[in-house]
Amino acid sequence: MRNVTVTMEDSVAEWARLEAARRNTSVSRLIGEMLAEKMRHDDAYERAMREALEFKSFGASEGRYPTRAETYTRGQRG
Repeated sequence: MRNVTVTMEDSVAEWARLEAARRNTSVSRLIGEMLAEKMRHDDAYERAMREALEFKSFGASEGRYPTRAETYTRGQRG
């Protein structure tokens, strides 16, 4: 573990102190846990985004996609 110095507004420091007391932990541990949760959340988001961008559409066509005009004129036939 590494010690770091964090600078914050007085109101934020007071909230952190009260929140840490409510959770029966130290401000240092509270901030460490919050940052670890943020890191896990961001990693999960990045992983989901990467998977979404790699996703291949179901029933993907081998040919070209129809133009906008072709798409709207198909429904008007017959």
